[in-house]
Amino acid sequence: MNQVLTIVCKLNPTSSQVAMIEATLKAFADGCNYANEQIKPQITSKTTIQNMVYQDLRSMFGLSANLAVRACARVGANRKTAKQKGKPVQTFKPTSADYDARIFALREKDWTASLTLIGGREHLRIDVGNYQRGKLKGRKPTSAQLCLHRDGKFYIHIQVKDEVTEPIKSNQVIGVDFGRRDIAVTSIGDKWDGKQIQKVRDKFARVRTSLQKKASKGTRSTRRRARQILQLLSGSERRYQQWLNHNISKLIVLSALQNNAIIAIEDLTGIRERTNSQPRNQIERRRSNSWAFFQLRMFLSYKSLKYGVELVAVNPAYTSQTCAECLHIHPVKGKSYRSGKVFKCGHCGNHCDADVNGSKMISIVGAVFVNPLGGSVLSCKKS
Repeated sequence: MNQVLTIVCKLNPTSSQVAMIEATLKAFADGCNYANEQIKPQITSKTTIQNMVYQDLRSMFGLSANLAVRACARVGANRKTAKQKGKPVQTFKPTSADYDARIFALREKDWTASLTLIGGREHLRIDVGNYQRGKLKGRKPTSAQLCLHRDGKFYIHIQVKDEVTEPIKSNQVIGVDFGRRDIAVTSIGDKWDGKQIQKVRDKFARVRTSLQKKASKGTRSTRRRARQILQLLSGSERRYQQWLNHNISKLIVLSALQNNAIIAIEDLTGIRERTNSQPRNQIERRRSNSWAFFQLRMFLSYKSLKYGVELVAVNPAYTSQTCAECLHIHPVKGKSYRSGKVFKCGHCGNHCDADVNGSKMISIVGAVFVNPLGGSVLSCKKS
């Protein structure tokens, strides 16, 4: 069994190569926008799109044969996604271009990426750390993306197939609750306390606010230097979140492996809207919105596959309001047994940490996925 991993490596192009990369990203985006404008919105087949605009993409935008094909595929994929969400396709921006094995190659002998660009084939030096070397050595990448990140630097996102273990079969479920104060809490008692994490994040926020003020005032050199430091700060904060999410996800998966259990998490769709609908001050809102919940779930997904642990996403509706001991919710509409970090059930007297109760409810709902024909576990316990 295989999973596809994406390995991100920073590129170190020469000044002439930078111009070629920028031209390629612009041509790819322009070609995608042209195809999206010329073809009826209901057409989502990449083959049909290719048959209609392939020659135009090559002659008008200078795309190579394979880049033109990849542009058509990008338009088709984005249209399908937009159709599912009931939204129009957004304008394509010159921030990424798709590559397959015919127009991209990785050379280990000098750690360079060979890419077809506007103007010809180029070998670009890449930065590879121990993690990237371990994942890329001896592999044949299936595809890649040439990307311009927010820091203004160019990166190559390399896709490789990785062997994974067959998932274990188990009736045990570990529920994981993601919170705005504690990043993650499990139904077996593991918790990643948000206090220390919050101190680091608040420090980033204070420095960022100070730099933003300096970036809008002062001398030209002061403003320029403040903007440069802001970019460095953004990278440091992003790396901190990534490092922490890696560690949290790994420990959760290893705990499930040790307990021979599957992992149940809440479906993160709309998590920001749900948390922002709750009454909070501006600082609390910023704290929850700045955490990379989606990244944490992605890390959990691929680590679960790697270690052979099944991962299920459950509907989070009422999991924070229902008592995990008696399965009751507050009888008065609009009221809840939960108050901040405390859950106190008015039916059975259960008094505990609200996030722990939530993780236990996620575990109970997740058990339905494990044994769907064994009768519902969501029935009230006799008191």
